[in-house]
Amino acid sequence: FPTGGVVVDSPAAIAESYNSGRGSFRVRARIDKVIEKGGGWHLIVSEIPYGVQKGKLIEGIADLINEKKLPILGDVRDESADDIRIVLEPRSRTVSAEDLIHSLYRLSDLEVRVPLNLNVLDALHTPRVMSLHEALSQWLAHQFIVLQRKSQHRLDKIADRLELVAGYIIAFLNLDRVIEIIRTEDEPKQVMMAEFSLTDRQAEAILNMRLRSLRRLEEMELKAEQDKLEKEKAELELLLSSDARQRTRMKRDLGKLLVRYGEGTPLGKRRTTIEEAAPAREIPLEAMIEREPITVILSQRGWIRAMKGQVDLASSEALKFKEGDGPFLAFHAHTTDKLLLAADNGRFYTLAADKLPGGRGFGEPVRLMIDLEGERQIIALQRAAASPSLLLAASDGRGFVVKAEDVMAETRKGKQVMTPRAGAQLKLVRGIGGEDDAVAAIGDNRKMLVFPLSEVAELARGQGVQLQRYRDGGLSDVVTFKMADGLSWAMGGESGRTRTETDLAPWRAARGAAGRMPPTGFPRDNRF
Repeated sequence: FPTGGVVVDSPAAIAESYNSGRGSFRVRARIDKVIEKGGGWHLIVSEIPYGVQKGKLIEGIADLINEKKLPILGDVRDESADDIRIVLEPRSRTVSAEDLIHSLYRLSDLEVRVPLNLNVLDALHTPRVMSLHEALSQWLAHQFIVLQRKSQHRLDKIADRLELVAGYIIAFLNLDRVIEIIRTEDEPKQVMMAEFSLTDRQAEAILNMRLRSLRRLEEMELKAEQDKLEKEKAELELLLSSDARQRTRMKRDLGKLLVRYGEGTPLGKRRTTIEEAAPAREIPLEAMIEREPITVILSQRGWIRAMKGQVDLASSEALKFKEGDGPFLAFHAHTTDKLLLAADNGRFYTLAADKLPGGRGFGEPVRLMIDLEGERQIIALQRAAASPSLLLAASDGRGFVVKAEDVMAETRKGKQVMTPRAGAQLKLVRGIGGEDDAVAAIGDNRKMLVFPLSEVAELARGQGVQLQRYRDGGLSDVVTFKMADGLSWAMGGESGRTRTETDLAPWRAARGAAGRMPPTGFPRDNRF
């Protein structure tokens, strides 16, 4: 291509396009990484794909920066003069140059597809798709037709000229008589044609001849021209009568093209190099965000903020809220994390940690970021990567296991995961540990049940199965644990002690049973 660039398709893909006559070529800009003094770096674009306008390309890259679609790109500058020079500055020196380049290929016209469609007219003027071999073969066959037509056309021109030259020579040989006829005859043309056996064109040409042409030198030049034309005529007649001579002539003519456009010439030097490369990788958004520790704080009234660093959750700064508000949930995370928020109607929402309001002040209402109905309550907020699987439990004791990736929502409207029965609502979302194999549930009636985790269905959405049965009230709390380690809960008071019950045989039963009173000393709030 005139603008250079790099074709990154495999030889097999290129060959297939040429064999079928249809396809496309992936063409990328030529991008080089330049190391700066001090350890920084930037990218230089020196060639862009064919058909891409430089102004629109730079405008498109600038839009990626302004719309924060490519947060790892800091700036784009046009330093072009006679050649192309576009400078791309990363957001910071810690950004991966490879990730930035792949993202630019995917999100901008620094990589385009140039289509190939060899839909052409054949020798019979019929449109059809040809392979490259067919197209070149038919073009070559047409070149022989062109050679024959051109040679025949030249022969016709030579014949016309020889006719006139022969007439001029007759006129020079009989110059006195020709002058006499012109001066004395009323119809000199007819007289000359009859006397010298001239054709109409020859006689007309003689009558139109200027006096200055009546020189001895002109006569010699005419005879030389006649000899030259006769020689050329003989060569052309031989050429038209011999296929072998035509092939030799064609080789010679095509050889002249190589002299002018061969790979070693300035005009023929390849501009677009061919370097096979895999398609540009899709870089996850997390890779484009600088990973920094934060502390996420959610208040009882739904105000959310992210403080820089991993702040002590009991510090005065973390416990600062509006009047009448108070703490609800707080945990440590990173700016690259996705956060899962669950509402009591069973709908899940996804928040990007790097998009949370800063820790100064009281933050912002989380309802400004998601379409959460006003009467709905938030029942959980946690890191999506905290647990690969979650246990969802409704207030009526029904629940199921779901993969964390299945509750991720792509829009503000969220994703309906649990559909509680009438009168019930999603009450608890618990992360499942990698070695957990048992479930403990306790109801408002203070009856506890322990059963295997394998008895809980794994679903993508739905109402779930009955975890525990109640005559009065509903579910108070549920937790998963490793049976071999026993069930632990915090003791009351400020001692911070934890009690572990390893003999759980009295409470073990099948899923859906009613259970029995918990061990002595279990917290009065019925919470694990």
